[in-house]
Amino acid sequence: MAERIRKEDLNFLERLYIPEIVKGLALTLKVMFKPKFTMEYPEVKFIPPSSYRGRPVLVMEEDGTERCVACGLCSRVCPPLAIQVQAAETESEKERYPEKFEINMIRCIFCGFCEEVCPEEAIVMSKDYELAFTNREDALYGKEKLLVPVHQLQDRIDFLRNYK
Repeated sequence: MAERIRKEDLNFLERLYIPEIVKGLALTLKVMFKPKFTMEYPEVKFIPPSSYRGRPVLVMEEDGTERCVACGLCSRVCPPLAIQVQAAETESEKERYPEKFEINMIRCIFCGFCEEVCPEEAIVMSKDYELAFTNREDALYGKEKLLVPVHQLQDRIDFLRNYK
């Protein structure tokens, strides 16, 4: 544990705080002349790494089917209650699919809990970071806006498999 320094233990210069002010100014000057790393957005786009958590999307297989089995775990684990899932029955091997799957992007806090809890790797956080809405209805993403082909999300899925 660090020892506490009392005011009586400081010498005259340390009491004036002048050395500390000079140290702070020196640090400022050192950083001021380093090369800048500002990106000229929108001309230069940011390419996020595979660990980046952008907007959540649903994975669509190459044959056009969706991976989601409408278990509802993502909607139960979502802290701001941004996800709504309504299940429907089917005669295929999957038995269930999401009849309605909506994410309210105004509520979404991009925490990634939905991605972590999904047993089918059906919902993942994409690299999309450009989200702008003119009204609240545009922020409700249904299945048509959420379904993304698996080959576009492969690097994120590989990252998740290595992470887990």
